[in-house]
Amino acid sequence: MAVSQKMQHVIESQQFSRAVLEDLFARTEEIKREPHHFIGRLAGQVMAALFYEPSTRTRFSFEAAMLRLGGQTMGTDNAREFSSAAKGETLEDSIRIVSGYADVIVLRHNEEGAARRAAAVSSVPIINAGDGPGQHPTQALLDLYTIRDELGRIDGVRVAMVGDLANGRTVRSLTYLLSKFKDIKLWFVAPPQVAMRPDLKTHLDEHRVPWIETQDLESVLPEVDVVYMTRIQKERFTDPEAFNAVKGVYRIDNEAMARMRKYAILMHPLPRVDEISPDVDGDPRSAYFRQARNGLHVRMALLDRLLT
Repeated sequence: MAVSQKMQHVIESQQFSRAVLEDLFARTEEIKREPHHFIGRLAGQVMAALFYEPSTRTRFSFEAAMLRLGGQTMGTDNAREFSSAAKGETLEDSIRIVSGYADVIVLRHNEEGAARRAAAVSSVPIINAGDGPGQHPTQALLDLYTIRDELGRIDGVRVAMVGDLANGRTVRSLTYLLSKFKDIKLWFVAPPQVAMRPDLKTHLDEHRVPWIETQDLESVLPEVDVVYMTRIQKERFTDPEAFNAVKGVYRIDNEAMARMRKYAILMHPLPRVDEISPDVDGDPRSAYFRQARNGLHVRMALLDRLLT
């Protein structure tokens, strides 16, 4: 079952069925195993990277994915300042224009819901590369693939989501994807000020996925297969005092790693600030750099499915 038969746009994690996810991961494995088979598959096609917020990993991995498939890329790093948005052009009008130049648009925006608005007016596929505190579905795809690649399974995993869960679009998107699998259990570890939002808890209840909310990371570490750390997102706070009250509240160091299961993995969508000590980078359970590298192959598979 091809992704291209199921969707025109990639807007949110809820739109992926388990069958489409498994199909996409099979294509990812094929690309990793025999990359030469995919050289030139998107020759003559153009990807526009329209980023209203800064990005390193997401933009570079999408551009590298398109280039490795034989396509071309164009874009802007800060469309809020260096595009017609600075002159007052609406997102909808920008998308209408850019969709006349490109075959696919990868959009990162500071406002939740922006990707859906873009898809409503675009004549080419829109890929949501993060919309404010909303979602980041392609990050969730590479996160889910990483869990499968590292642990050999997704069904039955125990996952702790740690940090800024209210504003963390990556944890929201990954949680939606995990709810499609069997025997999943989740721990939400966060201060009350940045706890997971009620809409996602309701979704889990509707899908009979058990979850526990706690502030005690130490007690959770020995219980889970995956520790998914996130940074407290300073840019999402309007009150500096509110940010200072929660920054640095959780930190993974060698002592914390000693509490984790021997086969458990530590993940992070990056960038990290101070929530993971560099001292643990050499621990084989620290998967975050492998996780980032997986983004290239997962996004290659996604672009291949959308554009061929």
